[in-house]
Amino acid sequence: MEILHDEGGKRFWTLVDGYTAHVAYEIREKGLDIRHTVVPEAIGGRGIAAALVKAVYDYARVKQLKPIATCSYAVSWLQRHPEYGGEVGEDYVDKGSCAL
Repeated sequence: MEILHDEGGKRFWTLVDGYTAHVAYEIREKGLDIRHTVVPEAIGGRGIAAALVKAVYDYARVKQLKPIATCSYAVSWLQRHPEYGGEVGEDYVDKGSCAL
């Protein structure tokens, strides 16, 4: 799977079986905040969200930005990957939420 970065649009994305999945982020004072993760149901369950979130947080590492998660999927991902030293964003509401 090829993951592409639209730096101007602040998102990472991929095309799988004709469907586009993406992760939107913002650069904030404290670091890089994943705000929204979208994987169409038709291509769900293949690890696409995990690969996209990892790509974003690897980019954050390269840019020396702290990983932050407002999107509930990214929060769960950071909990499974404490080696990234991430934190929950101040706008995080609860499981199943994202900032739109």
